[in-house]
Amino acid sequence: MTKIAVVVIALGAALGLGQASPAALGGLCGLPDDRPLWVEYAEGSVSFRNDVFGRPGVVAATSGTVNAGELRARGAHTVYWWMKLNRIAGTPSAPTAAATVAAGVTEIVDKAIAATECQTPVIVLNELNGAASTTPWTPTNAQYRANVLEVLRGISARGGRTLLLISARPYIGGDALAWWQQAGQVAEIAREVYFPAPPLMRTGAVLASRTMRQKFRQGLAPLLAAGIPPDRLGLVIGFQSGPGKGGREGLQPTTAWLRFTKLVTLAAKQVAGEFRIGSVVTWGWGTFDTAGADVDKAKAACVSLWARDPALCDGEAAAGPGFNASLDEGQIALPPDTRCRVDGKSISKLGVKALTAVTGDPQVALSALFARHVETPGHPVADSRVLAVEEAIVSVRFRGSRTSYLSAVRAKGASISVARAIIADQLRRQDIARKRRVETPTGAEVSLYHTLYGVLPVRQVRADTAASWLGGRRRGFTLVPPGPLQLLTLPTALSASLVTPNGRVRVTALDEVLPLGAVPLSLARPAVRAALTAQARLQAVETWSVGVQSRALSRALCVGDVLPVAVTVDLAAYLPFLALDA
Repeated sequence: MTKIAVVVIALGAALGLGQASPAALGGLCGLPDDRPLWVEYAEGSVSFRNDVFGRPGVVAATSGTVNAGELRARGAHTVYWWMKLNRIAGTPSAPTAAATVAAGVTEIVDKAIAATECQTPVIVLNELNGAASTTPWTPTNAQYRANVLEVLRGISARGGRTLLLISARPYIGGDALAWWQQAGQVAEIAREVYFPAPPLMRTGAVLASRTMRQKFRQGLAPLLAAGIPPDRLGLVIGFQSGPGKGGREGLQPTTAWLRFTKLVTLAAKQVAGEFRIGSVVTWGWGTFDTAGADVDKAKAACVSLWARDPALCDGEAAAGPGFNASLDEGQIALPPDTRCRVDGKSISKLGVKALTAVTGDPQVALSALFARHVETPGHPVADSRVLAVEEAIVSVRFRGSRTSYLSAVRAKGASISVARAIIADQLRRQDIARKRRVETPTGAEVSLYHTLYGVLPVRQVRADTAASWLGGRRRGFTLVPPGPLQLLTLPTALSASLVTPNGRVRVTALDEVLPLGAVPLSLARPAVRAALTAQARLQAVETWSVGVQSRALSRALCVGDVLPVAVTVDLAAYLPFLALDA
């Protein structure tokens, strides 16, 4: 057994994974009993701390007794901020001696009690080093992790509650899993997730907000996967101003920065509410050097408070003219029955559920409905056309029995409205295909196709109306596809009825099925040209649709930011008897 494993096992025995978790931070020392508990960094480096954070409803994190007293005198609550955990625990490469940790814990807790005037203080520890370190750990790193756990355990034993900040995605494999689980028993763990504002804001409010929410969820995911309850987790969001820090990064004008401040606060609020995590800490208000100096910090702090609760600060007044004061901008504010919404129109949860009964996959169903949603504007399909095609399907494929048709629809998990929508999808895409401009195949392209694909099946047929797969004629050779697949099995000299966008069409096979190479190019040319044109139109429709969908996705709001995929779904493949023959 390795020394590292011994350390982890010993820690597990000392801490006990099965022990009851300490109380949530909210409610301690008179703190708001809310979830999440919002904590604002308010050390001495925050010059405006009293003016902005010194008010009822705000929880400020600071270390000095004077600072804390002033904030409380103005109505704020206070928790204790310990800036340098490495003073007590050391670093992964140079851990402190285990014997000195207890004295360090005593120092932290005594100072926290004095600053907060509470015997069971909440203490924010900044921050764990090497959260992403993989196992097996080096002996020094194992000792460092043991030291950190001892700090957390010692604070808990004194009645304090710890919020441990981590700046990187935690590694939870191997022996590390037990360490995180043990840490979660005696502390809350808050993941720092910061964003450079300029590139995000260039994407627009909807996409920027979605990106931030997704990154917050990803930040919490490993800790949730480790089995740490959501109320033992937190987020740290950043409003840094210095270059390379992940924050303002020079974003101008001020209104753009304040808009970002609003959006990132709302994103954190959304995700915190989804998971019901324990805390959200705001960071970046301090000024530590000239590069991080920012005259707009106080405004941003007020806007952040306002974004999560307008009663906390007058963010609109602080921001001034030109500020977008909408608290709905970019947010998932959907009615209970709505799955996604874009451009003022909705995809309902019931609609997704109904189509999922057909596809067996809710993501496929959502993607198909989204494609329909964005393809429909400008390409309406009259109900009369759908009903005419449906009547042709009943007549040709169900021998006129509507009862048999309805039974077949139900057997596939669909309803009559779902079936008709699938018919409409096909008609719409054929309409779109006819409108897409494609290049006419050249003589060289036709000749090359005839040479390369000589094994493809071709047949001479006659239709009672002109068909696109016959090159706009009623008689001639057709490749399959684009000609109907049924032509491959139709006996020579016999006729069959097909279902086309224009209704029922009668087709007669005039000759046997032949390989394309067996038909002289002079006779096969119209069939090849029709096949190449059909392929080009099909590709044009798919390219157009995926492009329209992709652009719409940047404007879409969906529950949990679980989005459809930009793709063309052939729903008729799930109900083949609805597929049009041409």
